[in-house]
Order: sequence, then structure tokens, then C-alpha cells
Amino acid sequence: MRALETTPSLARRCLGPGLIAAVILLTAVAAGASDSAVPQTAPSPHAEASGHELPVPSIAWVAPFVALLLCIALLPLIHRTAHWWEHNRSKLLVALVLAAVTIGYYAGRGFGFPHGEHATEPGWPTVTAMLRHAVLDDYIPFIILLFSLYTISGGINVRGDIPAHPRTNTFILAVGATLASFIGTTGASMLLIRPLLQINSERQNVRHTVIFFIFLVSNIGGCLLPIGDPPLFLGYLRGVPFLWTFQLWKQWLFCVAILLALYYVWDSAAYRREPARAIKTDESVRRPMEFRGLVNLIWLAGVILAVGLLVPGQKLIGTDWVVPPYLREAVQLAMAGLSWLTTSMPIRRDNSFNFAAIGEVAALFIGIFICMQVPVEILKAKGDELGLHQPWHFFWASGTLSSFLDNAPTYAVYFETAGALHESGMALMHGVRTATGVIPIPLLVAVSLGSVFMGANTYIGNGPNFMVKSIAEQSGVKMPSFFGYMLYSGGILIPLFVAVTLVFLR
Repeated sequence: MRALETTPSLARRCLGPGLIAAVILLTAVAAGASDSAVPQTAPSPHAEASGHELPVPSIAWVAPFVALLLCIALLPLIHRTAHWWEHNRSKLLVALVLAAVTIGYYAGRGFGFPHGEHATEPGWPTVTAMLRHAVLDDYIPFIILLFSLYTISGGINVRGDIPAHPRTNTFILAVGATLASFIGTTGASMLLIRPLLQINSERQNVRHTVIFFIFLVSNIGGCLLPIGDPPLFLGYLRGVPFLWTFQLWKQWLFCVAILLALYYVWDSAAYRREPARAIKTDESVRRPMEFRGLVNLIWLAGVILAVGLLVPGQKLIGTDWVVPPYLREAVQLAMAGLSWLTTSMPIRRDNSFNFAAIGEVAALFIGIFICMQVPVEILKAKGDELGLHQPWHFFWASGTLSSFLDNAPTYAVYFETAGALHESGMALMHGVRTATGVIPIPLLVAVSLGSVFMGANTYIGNGPNFMVKSIAEQSGVKMPSFFGYMLYSGGILIPLFVAVTLVFLR
């Protein structure tokens, strides 16, 4: 990954969008053929005649999903595979091979999941039905949103050098924790990590600042809107109203306020330990803060409006016009294109902008979205047998899995699990894409908080975590190892999440 980021060749700069375009084109061609291969509104004749219900998959067929997530977690840490894994083509190869295994399973069994459809006939109709659900319905809207936010935020440059006082750093973290919900954790992390490191470049004790940045900006700050963090966007795609996540503001404020207060105390102590020469240099080297590329705020607003207003299949607010499929995604891509045309290349060069990071996400998530169909189907059928009933059960279950696996598919798995339960006394949200068409709201709150918050527990819990770590190390900050980082998160975040449980989820 680092090799791609530091080598400005045209081929490598184009690798990210090239991967996205290739994956979208291949899967759209395959899944689009299902219009003629299998009716969308009528059941398969074979299934209707026989009344056949598909069996629950064997747990063995979860292996491709588990294998892919283990590759993401372990291959970067193994000396013999680390360099090979740096290349996005390697990630795409692994993702597609494991996805092919899952496709092969469904091709031989038939596909009737996840919304009560009749089973398709084994073979090509099954492949196209599964790709329609996994790729066209979920993956493409997901990756286009991330791609748009990534491209637009990469055109905003903040530079300058002011004294790195504890209150200055705390203020930047607070701004980042707020912005994360509106431009995404990836966008906010890209926007602020470099200026924060520049401001602190004269100080020697910087590691804790980057760690709290990952906690606040790259994870917890993104829980107020679906565009804030990928798990919540998956919920939005499954029918959760766009503004519903604003109900999480109390939990957001609780965690952000405690972490900012703790950080201020920590950084104040670290500031007092700085050598006198470092403090003198920090105070004397000053450059006013400068903001460039602010036209991109217009394009960010366009993405937010598109996500909130252009819901496919629903009427546009105040009109009788039904939003057609993929208009929302087309508008998002148009905003990204306008950002590219209206932002000068020097601004993007100053941001060290390239498409390698989003290419990595595109390469891996095509495999994740396909491979996770099996575990989600199992949880849909067996969710009520897992012993998960209370909100705190779902908070810690989804959070624990989000700590070591990617939090987006984790959210999808427990979203389906919660939707399969019928807990008495819990308010229900209707019109969501679960087996029952409803989901208990307290369980949805718990899954949302667990998936977003606990993605901060490890470097691999959320996409921006490793990106921030890499940028910090390139700037000369010695970051802790994988398990060293967990000492920080275990000592700081786990007690905080226990408090969240006691205050909000009992």
C-alpha cells in the first residue's frame, strides 16, 4: 500500500478507479442479465410448483467469508505475505476467488434469500439473482458513496502551523468528531490528519494524539448520519430512515465529551514533558492556517442531499415523481466529477491524494458483500437461537466482531439477526429489509452503536484506522504495533463502552 502511495506513476494513480470500474462493469453485466433470465416479480416456476424451501446452509459454507476476513487481518502482519498484500490486485484476486466459491455454492443450490423471494432454479438464474442482491442492491451504492466522499474530501486542503497546545489539539479532534458524521469518517480523517500532524511536528509526544484521532474522528464521530460510517449506510440501504441515526446523539455526545476531556488531561501532561527546545520551536514556527479547495463543500452538500432525498422507488418529497434506480448514485458520481474538474492538481498533490485507498476498499468489499450472504442467511434462520435478546447483548456481540472484522458486514449480520427476533415490549421499526419486515428499535440502536464505536478497538476494525496509522508513520510518528494499539483501546475504550452499556442499554 505504501509503495502505491509514494509512487506517482499514472498506472498506480489510476488503479483505484480502474478496479472500481472493472468490478462494477463485470457484475452489472452479469446481474443485469437476470431481467431476462428470471422474473423479478414472479416466483420461479420450479419453486412455485414444488413449494420447495431452500435448506439453511451448512456452517462450513461460512468458510469463504471467514477466510477473507482472516486474510485482511493477518496477511499484512506476516512477513512473507505483507509485501504481496500491499498491492490492490492481490486483494482483488483473493476477494474474487473466495467470492467464486460462494457463487458456486448458490449456483448449485438455488437462491431465495433474503426477502422472502421464491427460490430460483440452480444455475445461471441463481447466480444473477444473488449478484443482483449482493452487488447491485448493496455493493454499488456502498462503494459509490465512499468513492464520492473520498474524492471530494481529497480536494480540500488545510495547511498551516500554529502552536500545538493541548487546547488546540483538543479543538481539532472535536471538529473532526463532528465532521465525521457529515463527510464520513474516511473524509474527515483524510481532511484533518495531515494538518494535525503538521501542527504537532515540533513536538516529540504525538503518538497519543493519533490514537485519540482514530478513536474520535475515524470511528465514534461518525454515528449521526448514514454517510458517517459504512455500517450505518448499509442500514439506510435496508430501509432505516436517513435522519433516524440522529437519535444516537446522546450516546455520541457522551463518548465524545469523555474522550475529549481525557485527551486534554493526557495531552496537557505530555506537553509538560516536552523538551524546552521543542516547545520553543513550536512557539516560534508559525504559519497562518490556510484553507483551499472550499468549492468542494458545495459538492459534499450535493452528496448529502442526494443520499437523503433520492431514495430509489420512493416519491421525491413534495412531488409524485418516483425516483428511478441509481439516480442517487449518478448524482453522487457527478458531484465527484465536478470536484475533480474544479479542484486544482496542486491541492490534491499537497494532500498526497491518489485512489489507492479507495481501490483497496473496492477490491476487498466486492468479496465481502458476496461471501457474507451465507452467514447472513444462517443468522436470519437461526438468529433466535443465539441467546441474544437484550440491547446490551447486541451491543457487545456486534462490537466484539467489529473489533476484529470489518464493521460494515458485521452490522449487516446483526441487523438481520435482530430483525428475526420478536421481543415483547420493544418498539418496532417497520419497512426495513429483514425477514420479518421489522426490527426492534432498541436492538437497532445497540447494533448501530456497537458496530460504529467498537470499530476503534483495533487497526482493522474500520477502514480509516490503518490509513491514519500509515500517514502518521510516514510523517515520522512511531505508532504502536497491532497489539500495542489494543492496549490503548482496551484501557481507554472498553471502560467507556461499559459505561455506555450501563447508562443507555440496560
